[in-house]
Amino acid sequence: MNSYDHAAGGNTMKPRRSTLSVPGHIEKMHVKASQQRVDVVMLDLEDSVPLEAKASARNRIVQSIHELNWQDTTVTFRINGLDTPFGYRDLLEVVEGAGPKIDAVVVPKVNHPKDIHFVCRMLDGIEGAKGFSNRINIEAIIESAAGLEHVSRIAKASDRLITLVFGIVDYSVSIGARLISISGHGEKEEEIYPGHRWNFEMSRIVMAAKAHGLLAIDAPYGNFKDPQGLQRSTAVACALGYDGKWAIHPDQIDIIQQAFSPSKEDIERAVKVLAAHKEAREKGLGAVAVEGRMVDQATVRLAEQLYAQAKYLNMV
Repeated sequence: MNSYDHAAGGNTMKPRRSTLSVPGHIEKMHVKASQQRVDVVMLDLEDSVPLEAKASARNRIVQSIHELNWQDTTVTFRINGLDTPFGYRDLLEVVEGAGPKIDAVVVPKVNHPKDIHFVCRMLDGIEGAKGFSNRINIEAIIESAAGLEHVSRIAKASDRLITLVFGIVDYSVSIGARLISISGHGEKEEEIYPGHRWNFEMSRIVMAAKAHGLLAIDAPYGNFKDPQGLQRSTAVACALGYDGKWAIHPDQIDIIQQAFSPSKEDIERAVKVLAAHKEAREKGLGAVAVEGRMVDQATVRLAEQLYAQAKYLNMV
């Protein structure tokens, strides 16, 4: 399946290579975000918003969604945790106020399928009461040991669910991992662990996502003044099968989008594989050699997937 095909509904989604997280209470940052060439803007009500601004941030988000020109950018918003006094009000007020223009609700700290069930039922009720014709999607952040344990059940909890997102900092807290950098977002990992410290967790989330037709999105890289570190972090996520990564600063967008887009060499390689496969099929052969390397059906599927992505992104 192409990473941009939503299996449940059969609809093709816009790419989610980059997601720019923006504090929900700061209007000027909304304006700047609307002017970026980014796949997704996520207006945040959780970690980036102080307690005293939680309520007013909801209104700010609704106004920004209506008043700003978001062009082709996909707009989402993140609620507070469902175990807080804010989460259900975030969902109710923002969706009622701007539902037709919202692509997805991002749910943090998803520990159990029941968290997704709750959000799904709330959306059912709001959409029905307001007469919305669009169906709002759900993105689930896996950021605890409990969430990772239940990740496969979470992945199939609702046909509204479109992505699983890795929340690295809260996951680190949940397992008692060491804080090795100021941000805690993937920096200096090579100094503490011989290999990739989060390989299992990231691979587990990818497996659950892809088994249920979802996208897998990586956590942000915390040091926005370290482009080399971001490149390494993004390359690892891409190699593990992730479809995109969060950004916390506009300067990170280009690096992320480039990493999750096929390169010219990637496309040329895929075209070569597909051409060789077509020729082999016409001759009644199963596998074929290309430049001294065997190409079988699995290789062809990888080439088809990459070419489809390039075509979707108007790169071919």
